[in-house]
Amino acid sequence: MEKKSNRLSVWFLSRPKTTGFIFFLFLLSLISLIVGQRYQIFQENKEQEISNILGSVQSNLEQSLKNGYNIALTLALTLDNDGKPNNFDQVASQLIKSNPDLQAVQLVPDGIIKYVYPLKGNEAVLNLNLYKSPPQTVYEAKKAILTKRMYYQGPVKLTQGGIGVIGRLPLFINNKFWGFSAIVIKLDTLLKQAGLDNSKYENFRFQLSKVNPITNKEEFFLPMEYKLENQQSKAIVFSEGDWKIYVINVDPYGTIWQIISAILFGLSLTGLSSYLLTRLLRKQAQLQTVVQTQASQLIDTESKFKNIFDHAAIGIARVNSTTGQILEVNQYLCDFLGYQESELLSKKIKSLIYLDDLGEERISFKKLLRGELRQFNKESRYLGKDGDVIWGSVTITPLWDEGQVPTNHIVIIEDITKRKEEEQILIDSQRRIESLINTIDGIVWEGNFITHQCTFVSEKVKDILGYSVKKWMSSPDFWIEHLHPEDKEVMLSYLGKLLPNGSQHDAEYRMFAKDGSIVWIRDIVTVIKEEGQPLKLRGIMIDITNRKEAEEALNKSFNLVTEQNKRLLNFSYIVSHNLRSHAGNIQGISALIESAQTEEDRNEMIQLLKKVAGNLNETLFNLNNIVNIQTSIDIEIEPLYLNEYVQRTLAVQNTQILAKKATILNKIDDDVVVNYNRAYLESILLNLLSNALRYSHPDRKPVITIACFEEDGQNVLRVSDNGIGIDLEKYGDKLFGIYQTFNGNADARGFGLFISKNQVEAMGGRIDVESALNKGTTFKIYFKA
Repeated sequence: MEKKSNRLSVWFLSRPKTTGFIFFLFLLSLISLIVGQRYQIFQENKEQEISNILGSVQSNLEQSLKNGYNIALTLALTLDNDGKPNNFDQVASQLIKSNPDLQAVQLVPDGIIKYVYPLKGNEAVLNLNLYKSPPQTVYEAKKAILTKRMYYQGPVKLTQGGIGVIGRLPLFINNKFWGFSAIVIKLDTLLKQAGLDNSKYENFRFQLSKVNPITNKEEFFLPMEYKLENQQSKAIVFSEGDWKIYVINVDPYGTIWQIISAILFGLSLTGLSSYLLTRLLRKQAQLQTVVQTQASQLIDTESKFKNIFDHAAIGIARVNSTTGQILEVNQYLCDFLGYQESELLSKKIKSLIYLDDLGEERISFKKLLRGELRQFNKESRYLGKDGDVIWGSVTITPLWDEGQVPTNHIVIIEDITKRKEEEQILIDSQRRIESLINTIDGIVWEGNFITHQCTFVSEKVKDILGYSVKKWMSSPDFWIEHLHPEDKEVMLSYLGKLLPNGSQHDAEYRMFAKDGSIVWIRDIVTVIKEEGQPLKLRGIMIDITNRKEAEEALNKSFNLVTEQNKRLLNFSYIVSHNLRSHAGNIQGISALIESAQTEEDRNEMIQLLKKVAGNLNETLFNLNNIVNIQTSIDIEIEPLYLNEYVQRTLAVQNTQILAKKATILNKIDDDVVVNYNRAYLESILLNLLSNALRYSHPDRKPVITIACFEEDGQNVLRVSDNGIGIDLEKYGDKLFGIYQTFNGNADARGFGLFISKNQVEAMGGRIDVESALNKGTTFKIYFKA
């Protein structure tokens, strides 16, 4: 059978022209079959395209007709049980607004059009009797009554002008025909709603027709450019108006031209293929000669390869890729491993690889077998015959083509043992240096002089700042990006101006650690020069945060002691003044008691002494409050919503506000927040608002305005009133003094403003006042920024 096949092949190869002609006839038959099938597919595609267009038209038109039915039904619902329409114009107006494509809506009792909307433009149809209209109108009106469903007349020439369709829904009340609920749609509008646009498709046209019930002839309503019977077409019928809609293929030659082009292409392809086959067969004889020549050359090449293989200055082995059995080795590989050739040929390649390197090499070799790699290189350790570990640079290359089953592969090994020993010495030295650097209590770094980009940073960066070396080196601007904003400009200037002017520099600045904390750094930088030109920067960053915190704590303690001394001196003046006054009063009253002549005088002096003692007790209480304010070191501060505390204070003063008939204008936004002590804020607001109510003007109702605004980066609370005011020229320097009163109020103690001022200043702010007699007073509280 095989010999017969070979003889047949030789016969065809030896007769290229005959073989080419037979091949031509075969391809020609195949092309004819394909062209016939292609023609059938073209026709089916046209049919499907027409069906899709008709489906779209049908869907659109059915939706329009359904919408018309809903409008007519809605209009019919305006009739009462006696057949009288209620709110016809109002309902009709709403329907026309909702459906602007309608020309008009009508109610036609007993076939006579009595109600039309809009009337303007439709006056001609009012009181028109359908039963006295043309026969086609009478027929189609009766058909609607007979079928008891909505029926569309037309397209027809409308009495009011134009061409349109009229949809009439017969209405029955108590099973008795009442008349019609009708809608009028222009023909152009209906065609647009249905999508019957002859400019939409290049190769298809629409046609709308209807059989005239009087003449029984089919009438067409769209322009006709082609005879319908000569064209490929398809139609659907709408029983609501007895309409028939056609989709016509007006390009019958498109399919023929495509078939002709396919035939021409097939003939060209058949002729060309036959010609090429003839040429190919002629070349076959020539290739036979070339193959024989190349076979001879291949034998010579194999001889040369064998010679190179045996005498190469690197180790070479051919290995079975499936079993790992060594099939062939050269002399260099035998010397490299210390084995005889026969000994290596009895081993598998994996038995020569050092155990720790075997796993990695196995993974790479599996990728080679799967075709993921065509070659791989690696450095591996091998075991010599005497047990010594030998380093080799190995290259493994497959001897099979892509897609073929793995057979054999070549292993090429170069001795790199000496180089590895030298590399290990260098690595050990580098590790000792890195270990020494990493034990220094600071971040050792090196960078480029021009770009300032770090080229090395020690592991200490993780202990001090929390960043890994990899993270630090990931961005060329990492150091600049993590500088404190207040120090960034200074350090950039330092880099640009100071570094080029010397060999060693010392700077202190702040950086953000990984956890967001601020770390103070002292950076000692040395400029490395070569041939007088700066080349590198080397430095060490030392964490001085503890030192800086200690300095800050010391300065804070110094300032606190200074402030406390000032407060103590001020307090001593207050105590000396107030207690001396009360002591003098007690001493004087005691002398009067001793010299009293009667029991009545003595009792009067004793009552006076009790009053003085009560005043002394009140003074001591007030002085105790002052001490609490002035000696508070760690005042609790928290973010407070200012308007919330204003509202609380107004609630406390509500009785006084009602009694005074006061008007409160609170202009503070709900989102205004101040960092303050809760008790101080309540005390300050209470003092200011109670004073504004207490010292209101007798001739007018109090108006108190509370506002908050920003001034020079500070929040400012402003409390203004229209009260009796204060003469600041006379009392301005005494206004915030203790026990200072200026308006003759018997309830006044002269202590509230003194306390408020101390509280404001204890929070790092200030209080200002503006006032005019008989006009009012404004207090401003400046909160610390």
